[in-house]
Amino acid sequence: MLTDGKSVLTAAKKGRYGIVAPDFLTLNACRVFVQTADALNAPILLSFAQGHAGLISLEEAALVGKYWAEKVETPIVLHLDHGQDFDFLCRAVDLGFTSVMLDASMKEMDENIRLTKEVVRYAHARGVSVEAEIGHVGGSSEGVEGGTETDNVYTTVAEAKMFAAATGVDSLAVSIGTSHGVYKSNRVPELNFERLRELAAAVPIPLVLHGGSGTGDENLRRAVRDGITKLNVYTDFLVGAMREVRAVRTDSLIETQAPLTRGCARFLPTISILFLKPHKIRQCRPPEHPAAFSSYTAAPNEKSGSLRTVHLQKFRKVFIVKT
Repeated sequence: MLTDGKSVLTAAKKGRYGIVAPDFLTLNACRVFVQTADALNAPILLSFAQGHAGLISLEEAALVGKYWAEKVETPIVLHLDHGQDFDFLCRAVDLGFTSVMLDASMKEMDENIRLTKEVVRYAHARGVSVEAEIGHVGGSSEGVEGGTETDNVYTTVAEAKMFAAATGVDSLAVSIGTSHGVYKSNRVPELNFERLRELAAAVPIPLVLHGGSGTGDENLRRAVRDGITKLNVYTDFLVGAMREVRAVRTDSLIETQAPLTRGCARFLPTISILFLKPHKIRQCRPPEHPAAFSSYTAAPNEKSGSLRTVHLQKFRKVFIVKT
């Protein structure tokens, strides 16, 4: 069901579990993210970035996102990721996005506050949640592939407290050492968990971690334990999708669609399990026949059942928990 970001993230913060926010570029990706989340009974922030508006329009993203969110029982937040300007954010709100992010983190603090307050005023009047960012997560400056490379600017506790109080945002993206895109030499980043704990203790609203791809399972588990409520993931889905396409070795555009969808489907369950607390996982419906895997057929060279082999065995081990 389509819901607002504040209610989902507030519940997660209180329950000390994490919410994944995958970015979608296509109808297939949107569908598989929602259906997989529903099979896991794991709320997500289904995200679309302004930087991708050249690939799929904001209007199309709104229609597709709302359509699939309203077809399932699990709470789905339709979220605008890395909004760059006020008019675009307002359009997203008017089109039915239930959460928006203004990324003015590269601007001076006073300007970031001013712009964020404008967005908060407009969005809150229409029941839409707002995320903002201070500090700066390195990598792509637009939060998407192919952007300008920039360095990390770590979030300070004093600025985070002041910014949250001054703007009235519902969640705050902080910088503690992650980067957008792919890490060089496949290195695992070193996160500043001490800073994260200080931020979580000082700021009453949910904290967001951008650049979650390639960060490492243990880093992600610890980030949620130490105060992160929402995790943005994009590059890992791209890498997984392209890996599946290359494995098929076909020149047919049609035959690439199923592996692209598989690539997106494989990763979301794994990362969701990292974030859900055991008591939350036990409430999930065991995905013996996940809806996410029912909308396409296996590639000709794929062994029967191989799609489920790794992840669903892991699911069964996790779901069969004595209470």
